[in-house]
Amino acid sequence: MIWLLLLVSALTLLYVYLKWNFSFWERKGFPSAATNIPFGALDSLRRGKRSFGTAIYDVYRASKEPVLGIYLTLRPALLVRDAQLAHDMLAKDFVNFHDRGVYIDEEKDPMSAGLFFLRGSQWKSLRTKMTPSFTSGKLKAMFGTAEAIADKMVEHLDSIIPEEGSVDVEMKKLMTTYAIDIIGSTMFGLDVDSFAHPDNEFVSISRQINRPIFKDVIRGTAQFLYPNLEKIFVRLFGIQEAPEQMRALVKRTVEHREKHNVVRRDFLQLLLQLRNTGKISSDDNMWSAETTAEGLKSMSVDMIAAQLFLFYVAGYETSASTTAFTLYELMQNADILRKAREDVRDTLQQHNGQLSYDAIQDMKYLELCVMETVRKYPALPILNRECTQDYPIPGTKHVIKKGTPIVISLLGLHRDEEYFPEPFCYQPERYMEENKNYNPVAYMPFGEGPRHCIAARLGKLNVKIALAKILSNFNIEPLEEKREIEFSIHGIPLMPKGGVPVRLSKRKLAD
Repeated sequence: MIWLLLLVSALTLLYVYLKWNFSFWERKGFPSAATNIPFGALDSLRRGKRSFGTAIYDVYRASKEPVLGIYLTLRPALLVRDAQLAHDMLAKDFVNFHDRGVYIDEEKDPMSAGLFFLRGSQWKSLRTKMTPSFTSGKLKAMFGTAEAIADKMVEHLDSIIPEEGSVDVEMKKLMTTYAIDIIGSTMFGLDVDSFAHPDNEFVSISRQINRPIFKDVIRGTAQFLYPNLEKIFVRLFGIQEAPEQMRALVKRTVEHREKHNVVRRDFLQLLLQLRNTGKISSDDNMWSAETTAEGLKSMSVDMIAAQLFLFYVAGYETSASTTAFTLYELMQNADILRKAREDVRDTLQQHNGQLSYDAIQDMKYLELCVMETVRKYPALPILNRECTQDYPIPGTKHVIKKGTPIVISLLGLHRDEEYFPEPFCYQPERYMEENKNYNPVAYMPFGEGPRHCIAARLGKLNVKIALAKILSNFNIEPLEEKREIEFSIHGIPLMPKGGVPVRLSKRKLAD
């Protein structure tokens, strides 16, 4: 009998707690979304119907409120739907929202100390030091390496496309291979050829990222929603496999360079320069990492590994998806495809038939296509912040309290007809001054404000190199009936369900 009473008491307490917890926004006087206890806005994720980003997108579409209280399982959060308010939080009012509020434990898990995760002064200091890594001069120096990888991709396509007729190429898979090799070469300075050797170490690491297996889903969720829980997981089960493998790879590479005095024009070299001299040189021709002061080491090898792992994870997936989605949209829009091909052809003619960094910058219509792709398919469908000091919402009586998680649905903003007329239509021309028909404050594909993506220019460069190579070497066969891409229920990024098939054929001399 006593056990029955204890059980009833426990269930009663649980019921009271859940009802109290899920009345948080009502008690604070904020409008709130319909609540599914105990998973809140993520109930469709729990049921295997939607991914994290698309679940938040559904909540965005179901309301017209500028701010909306939601529940990320047991954790109350605020969904910001108003584009101007979201923009101000990220830029003008950055001091109130300068942290992401996600997991970081530099002492026990040094691989968690990537720039994306760092907080406050630590983030600001490292961001300032790393900014010179992505100047035009630095990117131009890395261009030859990136183009060589793109040429391997063209050779691979030549080998699988018949001389006559066409073939469907799973473009997301192909571009993932391309992006892995580009990042392996331009970031790590390693000779990676995943087209010829698909089981190399970089591919192995990428396969462990975003795996739809229970333990990875739980730990990934904890890192975002319950950082302290991930700290417990690290102490009980250790660091996850992918970052540990990357850590070992970086350590070997650094030791090799330092032992043999190897100097390469890549991102690792710049981090070694920062480690040994305390800064990254503003001289785009200076790549040496020779120590200028006895015993000076401003970064640990683990800190270098954390940055490289972050750029690897963020870079290969977003570059691959953006390139694949662009090609898919070109296949579905014959007139846009024609303009993109003409842009590449005419620009190459102006540059003596040579693809170069400057030629890529001159491909203006191709740039518009990439802009429209990352609008319709934002690489990360959400942005997140944490309120770092109380913030009165302008024009209202509401105050966002310190510690409140903030969620911005980029997928929602970018597909909202209030900000982008005909949001499901692929319209690169919408960004031309003479045709401008969108609200610029709602366009934030790489974030906004001081914490915008530091490597956005590098990512766009790699995407445009791949697009230029394919458009100048192959025909994209237009699709007769347009179809929207379906998204997988796994992962934080927008993952295409079943891949991205694009029909290619070989170019003839007369084409």
